Amino acid sequence: MKTFITSAFISCLLGTAYAQTSNYPFQNIQLPLEQRVTDLVNRLTLEEKVAQMMYTAPAIPRLGVPAYNWWNEALHGVARTEKKVTVFPQAIGVAATFDPITAFDMGTVASTEGRAIYNQCRKEGKEILIYHGLTYWTPNINIFRDPRWGRGQETYGEDPYLTGLFGLNMVKGLQGTDTKYLRAAACAKHFAAHSGPEFGRLSFDTKVNLHDLFDTYLAAFRQLVTEGNVAGVMCAYNSLNGQPCCGNNQLMMETLRLDWGFKGYVTSDCGAIEAFITGHKSQPDSLSAAVSAVLNNTDLECGGSYGVPSADYKQGIYSKLLDAVHEGKVSEKRLDESLMRLFTVRFRLGQFDPDSVVPYAQIPCSVIDCAAHREKALQIARESIVLLKNEKKILPLNPERVKSVLVIGPNANNEKALWANYNGLPSSTDTPYKGIVEKFSKAKVDYMKGCDYYSTDKGQSSFKEIAKKASKYDIIVFVGGINADMEGENGSVDENGPAAPFFKGGDKTTLVFPAKQTELFEQLKETGRPIVFVCISGSALAFCKEAREANAVIQFFYGGQATGKALADVLSGDYNPAGRLPLTFYASDSDLPSIDNYSMENRTYRYFKGKPLYPFGYGLSYTSFKYSDLKMVDRAMSTDRVSVSATVTNTGKTGGDEVVQLYVKHDAAEAPIVSLKGVQRICLKAGESKNVFFELLSADLGIVNKSGYLVNKADHITIYIGGGQPQYPTSTSGNAVTHELTITGEPHYLH
Repeated sequence: MKTFITSAFISCLLGTAYAQTSNYPFQNIQLPLEQRVTDLVNRLTLEEKVAQMMYTAPAIPRLGVPAYNWWNEALHGVARTEKKVTVFPQAIGVAATFDPITAFDMGTVASTEGRAIYNQCRKEGKEILIYHGLTYWTPNINIFRDPRWGRGQETYGEDPYLTGLFGLNMVKGLQGTDTKYLRAAACAKHFAAHSGPEFGRLSFDTKVNLHDLFDTYLAAFRQLVTEGNVAGVMCAYNSLNGQPCCGNNQLMMETLRLDWGFKGYVTSDCGAIEAFITGHKSQPDSLSAAVSAVLNNTDLECGGSYGVPSADYKQGIYSKLLDAVHEGKVSEKRLDESLMRLFTVRFRLGQFDPDSVVPYAQIPCSVIDCAAHREKALQIARESIVLLKNEKKILPLNPERVKSVLVIGPNANNEKALWANYNGLPSSTDTPYKGIVEKFSKAKVDYMKGCDYYSTDKGQSSFKEIAKKASKYDIIVFVGGINADMEGENGSVDENGPAAPFFKGGDKTTLVFPAKQTELFEQLKETGRPIVFVCISGSALAFCKEAREANAVIQFFYGGQATGKALADVLSGDYNPAGRLPLTFYASDSDLPSIDNYSMENRTYRYFKGKPLYPFGYGLSYTSFKYSDLKMVDRAMSTDRVSVSATVTNTGKTGGDEVVQLYVKHDAAEAPIVSLKGVQRICLKAGESKNVFFELLSADLGIVNKSGYLVNKADHITIYIGGGQPQYPTSTSGNAVTHELTITGEPHYLH
């Protein structure tokens, strides 16, 4: 321990000295970036080079290179730090806003608070250990193709277009706008075709045809690489068509590096390279696994004993690269290519420059969990709330008239359930009960848990006794659902507990809403009192009875620290909800193929031919909107754009947001049923009208053929603009307006 502390201290001192003395060219901030990085890499010994390719990169005191731990998370705020930070809604909830700027704002706040933590560590002379660095392994842009996948909550839903849009904005928010320095380095994960099952993910082989691969699974990654300049990519645990992703030539070399021109770094998921040996059985030993990964351009290994000090880097599979070079199985030049990419990121983060020239180096700890950031978390939580049913306009409730409210259910007063996974810890959390107590201050507001997620609590009253007490209240707010201990990475459900049959390794085994909660709901319904049903979860659940019988239904994905206040604002009408579902809510398990089937046939709104419980893009408002006057200017499809406009009018008596959605439908057999190709969230006062404009690129009107190529070809296309999918008009958005056009001529390949 003394040796480790001394090394870190010397590293810190030398790190300060080199910036001042500039003894080496790599320390000269006036030189071009590539020249500086090349100079540093060329000064490293082979052993030092290998060590820098592990996520726990050790210090190199002789050169003043500080130790650095690459592993950090910022999925919906800075995660896993000891500081109290701002905790936003989970990523799936951010997607429910259908407002991409929310992802940009969240990324900006997260990287600003993360920078402050990093700056403080450096100021105090501390080594940058796990969860203190600036390389965030965020965002997760896998496609939530199956709502049973537990980690789907970390994504932006089931649609490639929406996922790419939110992922792009998250990357821009995290990385900042400076042309030279990064505020933080984002990382798109998990590359690729990784969306369950969690159980067996270290050995699972994803079988995907070329159409589905490029039409669905790779589209968002391509966008973040080619448009977002994302700093990093994380390769996935699974195999893709027989080759582990982190050693997959087609995926990592042909597609990512050659076709897309990716210049950033690639890290393995943690333990993924070891899985070449233990899970996929594609390599016989550590040396061959390391060689396979590095030859396929995986630059950094996350492996070994997670979270240990950087001095223990030799535990990684990549430590065998030293032998691989000596035995001629990989060249030192190939390692240099990876090191160039890794150190380029560190240089762009300002780690080798004086704080005075790095624009983010002075961000103070006072920004962490500041009032402005808490307000932003509240705003996004409000925007994420999806109103699914409002029978006889029971909502909003008038706090001046409601005399008594019973808030009941396993998520009604459970702080931890609102934080989701990959989370930080907030300084305070508003639960639904707390938020309603504050908002309805003139009413009698009481709380009862009622039941646990899958069983009644010991000592709890019978449901009939609970219902008898509930019958005395003006209104019942039932807050049910599940939590991230059940659905998520390596789910922690007790294998002997009551929830065990419904989860496996973090995935749901069924969409059915927990029977005990439905049983309680049925008893509450017998009281005749109006019930507002609120489902809090990170995924779609088939709450069919609640959907039929509740007076109002709200889906609230894990809402973060401001959940309760946001919900109370919606219940009271202080905020008019406009969230939309970023994934299909199916009515039955029988609607879906097996979770390990990666064919997109009959999956997601783009290919599902059945009738959903609630469709993708669905959501209601307290006001109503009308669409009219769709106009289009046709131009040369192979080289230009199509401009589209429509008029949206608030025809109700209250102001509110409307989520304007543009869908495209092709007649071609290989095309989806419909595809989202544009979205805008706008605010309209009562009676106000606005024109909305969209520009569709040639690629937006193309389709992916069976060979995986995006093409424009002779086709009849219908364009819809409305408040949801054209086949599912809502009572508050009405029917979409449409326009038809025809593309003629020979097929034109776009990419």
